[in-house]
Amino acid sequence: MNITLFVPCYIDACYPKVGQSVVEILERLGHTIDCPREITCCGQPSFNSGYWDETREVAVKVLDRLKDAEVVVIISGSCGAMVKNFYPELFKGRPEEAAALALSEKVYEFSDFLVTKLGVTDLGARFPHKVTFHDGCHGRRELGIKAQPRALMAQVKGLELIEMEEAETCCGFGGTFSAKFPSVSSAMGEGKIASALETEAEYIVSNDSSCLMHQQGLIDRQNKPIKTIHLAEVLNHR
Repeated sequence: MNITLFVPCYIDACYPKVGQSVVEILERLGHTIDCPREITCCGQPSFNSGYWDETREVAVKVLDRLKDAEVVVIISGSCGAMVKNFYPELFKGRPEEAAALALSEKVYEFSDFLVTKLGVTDLGARFPHKVTFHDGCHGRRELGIKAQPRALMAQVKGLELIEMEEAETCCGFGGTFSAKFPSVSSAMGEGKIASALETEAEYIVSNDSSCLMHQQGLIDRQNKPIKTIHLAEVLNHR
């Protein structure tokens, strides 16, 4: 299968190993990867801030670049929800609406693509650690992703998943929310980390690096005995 990989801007800038892990996993499965350099952002920050006209200027370039893709895999629940769920809303009643709807049908978040589209759960990974999982808001609420990452982790040798009580609770990042309301954002993040620490896990795993970026910042500032890691890095560990 020819897979077009949409790498979110913060992964490209801050977490390149996550993108590299996804490429290596998909290539081992026998697929061809196209990672277009022209796409730098899905437009979500401006969309969430109410600047829809400015967002369309970004999004129309994404539509044009991805119109001929066989399938699009996005390494993020939030960016995946933006393209899959909110592009049709953004372009509703406009000439680009049909293209937005067509793209929506072939967009998958990474873990959902592996499990739902490919039917793959065992990637031969080994990660001998206790982990707990954070369900990012967009992935869980907008894309319905819950079982997929857990099905993948269940096949990782040596991994012990200990569910935290607040697995589905927002960590407080929310993109621009954390910039507009830093005190509230930090308090929410601290609650999430406290719930994770109760499990005595060594790692917080998620399929959204933006959430992990927020949580790792709080962990580092408070010197908490836990680390964060993206699901793709776990699945690529041998």
